[in-house]
Amino acid sequence: MPVTAPSTPEPSKSRSVPPPLQVAAAVVGIEALLLVGYGAVLVPAVSSARLAMGVTTPVFFALYGVGLAFCAWKLRALHSWARSPLVLAQLIQLGVAWSFRGGASTGVAVGLAVLSAVALAGIFHPASIDALADHPDV
Repeated sequence: MPVTAPSTPEPSKSRSVPPPLQVAAAVVGIEALLLVGYGAVLVPAVSSARLAMGVTTPVFFALYGVGLAFCAWKLRALHSWARSPLVLAQLIQLGVAWSFRGGASTGVAVGLAVLSAVALAGIFHPASIDALADHPDV
C-alpha cells in the first residue's frame, strides 16, 4: 500500500465564503476592471515626446488592476494573506478620493470613497474575519 502525505484542504473547499467577503471581493474586482480599462484608454495617448511617461503610466494602471484582481480572487478563495494588500489599496484609494474632493471632481471622490468603504466594511466584517482566520481544526 503506497504511503501518501496528508493533504491540507483547500481553504475555499472546507469553509464557505460569507456574503460580506463576497461583496468585498466583487467590489475590488470592479475596481480592478476599471484600472485595467483606464490603462487601456491611456495607450492611444502615448506620444514620442513623452515616451517613458506615456508607456509606464498605462502599464502601471494595468499591473495595479491585475494585482488587485488576483488578490480579490485569492480573498474569495479564503486566503488570508490577500487581505493586507487589499486593505492597503483601499486606504490609498481613500486618500485619492480625498484629493478629488471639491469642484467638478466631487463625483469621482464620492464614487472612490464609497467603493473603498464598501470593500473595507466587507473585509473587516466579523464573519469575514472569522472565515479568514486560521482554524487548525479544519
